[in-house]
Amino acid sequence: MGKLTLVSTGAGGNRYLTNEAIDAIREADLIVAYTKYAKDLPELVADKEVFTTPMTKEIERVQHAIDEAQKGRTVALLSNGDANVYAMGSLVVELLDTYDMWDKIEYSALPGISSVLALASEVGAPLSQDFCLISLSDRLTAAELIQKRIRFALEADFVISIYNPKSKSRLAPYQDMLDQLEALEEERVVVVARDLGRPDQMIKITTAKELVEAGTANTDVNMSTTLLIGNSTTKLTKDGRVLTPRGYLNKYELDGKQKGEWTKVN
Repeated sequence: MGKLTLVSTGAGGNRYLTNEAIDAIREADLIVAYTKYAKDLPELVADKEVFTTPMTKEIERVQHAIDEAQKGRTVALLSNGDANVYAMGSLVVELLDTYDMWDKIEYSALPGISSVLALASEVGAPLSQDFCLISLSDRLTAAELIQKRIRFALEADFVISIYNPKSKSRLAPYQDMLDQLEALEEERVVVVARDLGRPDQMIKITTAKELVEAGTANTDVNMSTTLLIGNSTTKLTKDGRVLTPRGYLNKYELDGKQKGEWTKVN
């Protein structure tokens, strides 16, 4: 029986690869990947047979991986970030189920460090309360539904991470998001991060107002950018890190004793 492993390669480059991911790539006799992600790992895939396709050819990639595994090969299908976060996980499972391949190949998936987690580790502690991930790509999701999710997430005071914010040909969802940020009554801390984990990584801490003013022409924002929009309690520390307090110092004194009266975080 062949083996197909869906390998999450982390936020970018090889910085966030897990030991499991490295082992799976080394074990494989065929690597299947989006062209850019294979180029991120030249040392690991240098001596391997590699099959790549460009963006929008996901079905072709997964189909090839399944077909080769069915022939008895050991296949590693690479997926950036975590494969179950806007990535290849759902398509792989859906096709395996459609073809009823569960007893014909050995399938497993390895988790990875998604960009929002990599970003959080770089800037402080911004995810200490409830947060959500929203992709602005309307290639597979209706634009109206995307904006509805943003609106409700802002109303519910989530910390929000935005994936796939804009491309040269897809500006409307990003502009609609900016319009919603502009309508907020209070200011929000915003982090703009591009190419996380790669040599040209860029992280900029700004505000919702400044993000809105930069508009769709903002060159810091593209398909390799992750945005983090703080909630109403998110703030900057004395040295400029991003902090969303969990609420400990609301409830406890610095010696760890509970305060006589304390207010829950809204």
